[in-house]
Amino acid sequence: MSDELDRLFECLVEALSQDARLAVPFPAADLYERLVPYRSNRSRLKVATHQDYEMTVLRLLAGERGLVQLDPPDVREGMQREVTATNPDTSFFRNFPEARVMINRFAAERVLRGDAAGYAPPTAVREPEAESERDGVEEEEEEPISWTSENPIPPVIFPTVDRADVEDAPGFEPNAPAFELADAEDSVPPRQCPYCGGSLPANRKVNFCPHCGQPPSGELKCPACGSEVDVGWAYCIGCGRATGFE
Repeated sequence: MSDELDRLFECLVEALSQDARLAVPFPAADLYERLVPYRSNRSRLKVATHQDYEMTVLRLLAGERGLVQLDPPDVREGMQREVTATNPDTSFFRNFPEARVMINRFAAERVLRGDAAGYAPPTAVREPEAESERDGVEEEEEEPISWTSENPIPPVIFPTVDRADVEDAPGFEPNAPAFELADAEDSVPPRQCPYCGGSLPANRKVNFCPHCGQPPSGELKCPACGSEVDVGWAYCIGCGRATGFE
């Protein structure tokens, strides 16, 4: 049975196939800003909140199930650490909009074929040797994972690290952050409202979007009565006032 991660990958593959760009690496920002944005895919992804959507994007970019490959490796490893953190920053991936994403070709083919078995690369299962010899049929080896690029890149295997080995390493700082971000202020891209796409003021606390009046994260609400509304509703079902949304 598919979950929100499978559904996100399915939407991504369909969007890329329409532009014939399945074999072309693309910036990570295209995923959540243009290809599968939250506001127009919330119902299909079946995510309850914007935070749930961001966590699903983070899992995909971290390489869960081998559906995509993210470069550079240090950014991918940072996302893998964030996914497994006790209190993960679900918007962590927004700090790296230019990271390159490549689709797993075999997983994409399963989506396009409508394979009900799921989209993640399956684990090869071998029959007992005696039964294979009895039937006289030689088993075929499972196809290796292939990434859509001229130079295929193997899937990432998360290494198991002993904490004691890390703490004994030279220069280890127990309170240091797991992933250090660049300090250059100019390298941080302008923030965008997830509902209307408008630019949010930099270096200021933003509680509501100056363009559409919605909070930067959370549920889409009626500007008149505060009732929850969905994308595409021209009028609020609670008070009947015009929402002003697309």
